[in-house]
Amino acid sequence: MDDVEVRRIRNDFPILSQQVSGKPLIYLDSGATSQNPLSVLEAEQEFYEQRNAAVHRGAHQLAVAATDAFEHARATVAGFVGAKDNELVWTANATAGLNLLAYSFSNASRSGAGNQPSQAQRFALAPGDEVLVTEMEHHANLIPWQELCRRTGATLKFIPVDDDGALRLEEAERLITGRTRILAFTHVSNVLGVINPVRELTALAHNAGALVVLDACQSAPHLPLDLKALDVDFAVFSGHKMLGPTGIGALYGRAELLDALPPFLTGGSMITTVTMSEARYLPAPQRFEAGTQPISQAVALAAAVNYLRETGMDRIHRWETELGQRLVAGLDAIDGVRVLGPKPGRERTGLAAFDVQGVHAHDVGQFLDDRGIAVRVGHHCAQPLHRRLGLTATTRASAYLYNTTDEVDQLLDAAGRIRGYFGVTTRGAGV
Repeated sequence: MDDVEVRRIRNDFPILSQQVSGKPLIYLDSGATSQNPLSVLEAEQEFYEQRNAAVHRGAHQLAVAATDAFEHARATVAGFVGAKDNELVWTANATAGLNLLAYSFSNASRSGAGNQPSQAQRFALAPGDEVLVTEMEHHANLIPWQELCRRTGATLKFIPVDDDGALRLEEAERLITGRTRILAFTHVSNVLGVINPVRELTALAHNAGALVVLDACQSAPHLPLDLKALDVDFAVFSGHKMLGPTGIGALYGRAELLDALPPFLTGGSMITTVTMSEARYLPAPQRFEAGTQPISQAVALAAAVNYLRETGMDRIHRWETELGQRLVAGLDAIDGVRVLGPKPGRERTGLAAFDVQGVHAHDVGQFLDDRGIAVRVGHHCAQPLHRRLGLTATTRASAYLYNTTDEVDQLLDAAGRIRGYFGVTTRGAGV
């Protein structure tokens, strides 16, 4: 990919043609929410115009067409991440998927509920058991495990990061023991842009008999992803970060694990038999899909996956790597700017969080927004990581396949003017 092709790609994204504050929009906030190509918008509209009906319920032709579209979308998205159809559960987003797992573990801990109580016991936690996360986790991959430990009496521990934000792998080797039941960690940090060694960490966990939960929110949109090859047990990702709509995400789980895991939400469409005293549940994935599902959103997410596949995930990753290196090198060269995560020249994705000394991140964001540049400001739902690095908030620029080198350069030019604009000229000035 190059700027010529990217400018052609931008024609597929109507929102990118608008102006903000009288200037062309430079959208560098895809780490929070990506934009949608026309094919995704049209796929959802076409579903409502031609196929809108309840799935897995009606026997009429429209319901059959809706069900076919829904399940075809599942197969498309599952294949995109190297999974089988029955290993992909639709959720509202990645946060919902992680909570689904945490509460299902709770259900196993209480009673071994589900169709196979004896199998469900493998998920039961009790005092003495440990759940391990990392210090760089998004709150969505931290708080559900905090609550699970509170409910079950298990202990939550974390793998620390060093002063540059990298995981201390020697500590991971020490902390992963026979007491570890779950290791939950992010594939790519939404603050640091660092790509964690999934296979190495997964091997350590499996050798100790622990289950591995991967947060793939920042990897599924940007890297070629094969969850089978990575050998993780569960993984989550969100549609709105990978050109899809909001309100749709997915939980991946190995088939034998999902079928043994007790359900979380219960109700219609996830049962085989119901009496007035008990119920029996369907196999996965339907056992975790109670009620009306995000049908049109699933169809649109499949269209997003097709767009990414046709563009080529290897090509997207290489382009974003180029943008990320340009971004980090430029920010690192600005006096008074501290960039979090890997240094220039080291592997990272196309995002960079940075601190402008003497200027609050919210003021930085407003300064950039006045110039048409959209970025994220705050703690990015990673307060413990910011606290470890001595910060309360940062500014994050995150690129995607529709960003050009010129847009990165315009951000860098603006970033170089921030401290002068706010009258901060001394290196090391307090925030």
